Amino acid sequence: MVKIIIYTGLSLPFDEAKEILDSDENTNVIYKRPIKRGDLNLDLKERPDIIGIIDGVFHQNSAVGHKEILNVIKSGVKVFGASSMGALRASELDTLGMTGIGYCYEQYATGTIDSDDEVAVMLDSESLEPLSTPLISMRYVFTNAVNENIITAQEKEELLSIAKKIYYPKRNYSLILNESNLDNAKKEDLINFIRESEDIKKEDAKMLLYHIKSIIKKN
Repeated sequence: MVKIIIYTGLSLPFDEAKEILDSDENTNVIYKRPIKRGDLNLDLKERPDIIGIIDGVFHQNSAVGHKEILNVIKSGVKVFGASSMGALRASELDTLGMTGIGYCYEQYATGTIDSDDEVAVMLDSESLEPLSTPLISMRYVFTNAVNENIITAQEKEELLSIAKKIYYPKRNYSLILNESNLDNAKKEDLINFIRESEDIKKEDAKMLLYHIKSIIKKN
């Protein structure tokens, strides 16, 4: 029996996560709310084989520490990270045994971004519903909008500059577009593009679960 602990709920709701990776006769999958400092020490008592870190707290509680993750890895647990806190910590610990997966991880690992603020969001503490839009998601969408000739590279930089100046709990597309110099027609085109764009943090979270699923099948 393979025991797996997954920290999510924000980037990927629990019910959607279970559609990809759920318990069966060979696995016991436990889904937990965004990780905070101290959680991994408790996890060791449950003796998991795999831990997947997707979401974690940034400011509501103390964030999961590097030493905690390394301690778990040294105990023989495979630790994977993606999407949000998982991507950030994986980029910092990928040379020490933590495996990073997906776009958000690659952005940190390559040095394209380096701030915790990129993946931070305001959330409803009860429902875990996101109440703001993470900067990394905006960066991803605006880059694709440039590739599709909806906005120019210069306009992308203007939008990101506005976004960076807004404290993360208040960051959203509407506020940024209202403060931009885009004309109304271009704003409308960009709004439609945003609505049709994939949620990159969610896609990364799914990728992590599919990756773990593939590992289990191989074993």
